[in-house]
Amino acid sequence: MRYPYGKSILITGASSGIGLAAAELFARAGYTVYAASRHCDETADGPVTNIKMDVRDEASVLRARDIVETRGGVGILLHCAGMGIAGAAEDTPEEAVRAQFEANYFGVLRVNRVFLPMLRSRMREERGGGLVLIMSSVAGRVPLPYQSHYSATKYALDTYAQSLRMEGGRFGLRAALIEPGDTKTGFTQARRMAVPEGSPYAQNCQSAIARMAKDEQNGATPETAARAALKLAGKKNPPVHVTVGAAYKLVMFLRRVLPARRVESILSGMYTASRPKITKKSNKSFNLWVL
Repeated sequence: MRYPYGKSILITGASSGIGLAAAELFARAGYTVYAASRHCDETADGPVTNIKMDVRDEASVLRARDIVETRGGVGILLHCAGMGIAGAAEDTPEEAVRAQFEANYFGVLRVNRVFLPMLRSRMREERGGGLVLIMSSVAGRVPLPYQSHYSATKYALDTYAQSLRMEGGRFGLRAALIEPGDTKTGFTQARRMAVPEGSPYAQNCQSAIARMAKDEQNGATPETAARAALKLAGKKNPPVHVTVGAAYKLVMFLRRVLPARRVESILSGMYTASRPKITKKSNKSFNLWVL
């Protein structure tokens, strides 16, 4: 295996889901892994060092940087931290939208702002460059009803990563977005719902999210997206987007060739036309945002 960015990586959101799968996979591939998350005990177990870090807190990120720097630094950042809030575009309170962006978008910016000087220094020291990998989503290019704000964070990361590629290229920096589709992780149960009492969107919103949750729990394993990240880590000139899974690659192809209104019609039909029955049991699975 090739290691154009060295053999050390920082992974955010590494205590569960895709982040945890990536930490284990990179460690098996010979990398020194700094597994950062809010929910961990700070331990060093072989090639994996667990670091308590909250991407929403500047002091926490700076502390993690200092720990990593004293141990030789990293050449790769893999952003897996994030959260989801579902609800109608009209209903979702500004507080919830800001929380969504703080974790998914500003968290990436904050970690990059602190760690990119470390990656750029690799170029100055003739050790190659650095690589920024962002675990995005198919929703970053195909908007979903009742996930407008989650999709917006991923859209924002798309343009951010493309600009970073152009600006950082002369310093040996590379950036790429990994776009999984439905994946079976704890993200589904952790998703928060923003549905105020009496909302005209409530029934359809809960039906749509129930369908999405079912698709996610029947989706790919987190190791599938982690393998895509590992493959990119071996490329000196990675592509901008890597969509994970044949079905989702087809979705991206159709998005390019079909008229925008046709794509909208298909997505609307999938999630807003049918109305599966919502039972009291299924309602209990929703983590309601405090409105």
